[in-house]
Amino acid sequence: MKTALKKSPIPKTHAFVVHRLEQPLFDPNWHFHPEYQLFMVLKGNGTRFIGDHVQQFQEGDITFTGPNLPHLWKSDIEELTEEINAEGIVIYFDHDFISKSLLQKEEYIRLRRLFKKSLFGFDIVGETAVLIRKKIEELPKLKGFDAVLGLLHILNILAKTKDLTVLASSGYTNTLREGDTERMNKVYAHVMKHFTRKISIIEMAQLTNMTPTSFSRYFKTHANKTFSEFVSEIRIGHACKLLIDKKMNASQVCYQSGFRTLSNFNKQFKAATSCTPSAYKEKYKMK
Repeated sequence: MKTALKKSPIPKTHAFVVHRLEQPLFDPNWHFHPEYQLFMVLKGNGTRFIGDHVQQFQEGDITFTGPNLPHLWKSDIEELTEEINAEGIVIYFDHDFISKSLLQKEEYIRLRRLFKKSLFGFDIVGETAVLIRKKIEELPKLKGFDAVLGLLHILNILAKTKDLTVLASSGYTNTLREGDTERMNKVYAHVMKHFTRKISIIEMAQLTNMTPTSFSRYFKTHANKTFSEFVSEIRIGHACKLLIDKKMNASQVCYQSGFRTLSNFNKQFKAATSCTPSAYKEKYKMK
């Protein structure tokens, strides 16, 4: 399975690059790279992994990730077809897009804070998201220094807003090596395919050619959570989607998301979302 550890998407002749993606699926590989990345989803939905953060993504989401922060947008659609199911705009820029000497100046203090925050990834939300969606859509049309100014304007808006939701936990550290990304891709793909049934540690250990104890230790080191906590997050994310999109009740969602009992589902759902499944459903009805 390919990784993106060594790719550098920015030509030496350019300050940054911006691409409009139109493809059947988003890149299904867990990877990281040395560039900052700003990504806006135009079409598609699924599960997003950023550091130790797991959440459903949808159209309109805008996410900023810093250098070497592992990430993956996994589309819900499993079958690969020629149909375009995933569209987005992605912007890459290097750490020296704004030179280190400039970043030390007083005028750049907010940008320094923004770049530091991006090391854990963040979503842009609220009115700021509405404002910069248009600016991100316009960026691929700009050329030369106009394009550079366009990106600087976006960064300036982000540096001044409070409409940012940090994603990875403050204790997260990327401990992955190149070989680890292939193994973690295998783990994530297996869980995404089979989370509606029981997945044992023994099963995962066999999949990754490790002992059960070694796998448990390995996963916790790289994901910053236990394997059972990770599977529960995937199930809760799927349950949220079913409650909103499929108009199912809590009992139906419980079993279709891989939980064995309704009481355990309700308990874990409330712990993850701070509300009951029925309250969550009602909240999104009103939007």
